[in-house]
Amino acid sequence: MEKGIMEKKKFIDTAYNLGFEYEKKYRGCAQCTIAAVQDTLNINNDTLFKSASGLGAGCGLLCDGVCGGYSGGIMVMSSLFGRRRERIDNDDEEKYCAFRMAKLLHDKFIDEYDSVICNAIHQKIFGRTYNLWDANEKEEFNKNGAHESKCTEVVAKASSWVVQLILEEAEVRGITLRDLCCIT
Repeated sequence: MEKGIMEKKKFIDTAYNLGFEYEKKYRGCAQCTIAAVQDTLNINNDTLFKSASGLGAGCGLLCDGVCGGYSGGIMVMSSLFGRRRERIDNDDEEKYCAFRMAKLLHDKFIDEYDSVICNAIHQKIFGRTYNLWDANEKEEFNKNGAHESKCTEVVAKASSWVVQLILEEAEVRGITLRDLCCIT
């Protein structure tokens, strides 16, 4: 296997493993996805991480919004390849790059889970949905493997997909991993 391909695979595998472990240990799918990607690529942006606090479980634990792995993934990709505030009126190339990357991540979620919506993903992986604001439902959610194998796997896959997409975009642009840490 070519050295560059092996190195990419190592980063993608690392993101997967970190995403799984972070969701298992800390919970909060959006933040765990962001942390896994940031730690894999040695990118630190605490503001980005903090801004994902309310996105877990389809936003606000409501499960009716987009999956936190998906929204967190888009956040970290857009922080690297997205429209810049100082060029808000003239940064279409970066804005459309962020749109394209979000669509690519969307396509991966659709291929794997048939949806990017939290409760639809729950239906697919658990066979049912949960009201995480109800103590009994939340207990059953956890008892049924939410943070042992189910949501952990979703976050792991999201983290690995995001790292893959970032590495592909960086390669197209001729950006090194060292350069990535300076973009944010």
